[in-house]
Amino acid sequence: MAPPSLTNEQRAAALVKAVEARRVRAELKQLLKIGSVTFAELLERADEDPIVAGMKVNAVLCSLPGTGKVKAKRLMETHGIAESRRLRGLGGRQRAALLDTFS
Repeated sequence: MAPPSLTNEQRAAALVKAVEARRVRAELKQLLKIGSVTFAELLERADEDPIVAGMKVNAVLCSLPGTGKVKAKRLMETHGIAESRRLRGLGGRQRAALLDTFS
């Protein structure tokens, strides 16, 4: 299947939008790392902001202080969260379990 044909203007606009989304996500991960934003605040923001909702759960967990790749992977396995899961895809129980862990 061929990708959709876009005009040069549409392609440029999509590129700008993608760069902005990556910048916002990187900024949020940095804020999590230094403790300026809590995990609960990030989840609330994900309910309203599609850019935040598209963040991978694993990347968010790894950005939390005291949580590395191994601990994040164990947490996700314990709560039945797939590696590819994004914040918008978390179920109610998964969300509650993670909030319980990081509150």
